[in-house]
Amino acid sequence: MKIYDATIRRSAFVLISAVMLLATYAAAIDTSGLKPPKGAKIAIVAFEDLQCPDCADAEPILEAAVAKYNIPLVRKDFPLPMHVWAFEAHVLARYFAGISPQLGEEWWRFVYANQRSINKANLRGFAERFADQHGRELPGKVDPDGKLAAAVMDDFHTAQRAGVDHTPTVFVVSVEKITAPMVETFDRDTLFAMIEKLQGEAASK
Repeated sequence: MKIYDATIRRSAFVLISAVMLLATYAAAIDTSGLKPPKGAKIAIVAFEDLQCPDCADAEPILEAAVAKYNIPLVRKDFPLPMHVWAFEAHVLARYFAGISPQLGEEWWRFVYANQRSINKANLRGFAERFADQHGRELPGKVDPDGKLAAAVMDDFHTAQRAGVDHTPTVFVVSVEKITAPMVETFDRDTLFAMIEKLQGEAASK
């Protein structure tokens, strides 16, 4: 059973994405949408693609930063058009997060842990297994009205306005400042140093 009517939506996504990627370079960079969540002074904002191996490799570094500095990780959907099952996986992430933020977060980690075994044909089976492990039954259609897909595309467009064109692209943001992006591959020492710099600046005000 299909997750939703993916053929038409994915074709439209690929077309829109290609046009928007070209438009990104002609437009001014806009990072105004990259802010910490309400109540947080500093956060990590990560534009990710659930099918991207570099994103899976970066996951332990992001988790370590969140644990060490007790700051939120804001995941942004940026499924690349060439990745055949990424968009559907991101829609599923939105579905599980709608049940609970923690469940959505666990889906991201589950997909990264199983990424090499997942393909377009078996993604639904992995989602059903994940749901069953958490005492849930996955509905035949997780996005019947297209709202979850639209939310994924909202993040995608936010990424393009910010000049993002690779995954992962990671920013450290405060209420007043945003760091230069770390793109594709990065190390924990660099990320930790950027966090500490912003924390120090925030504490001095």
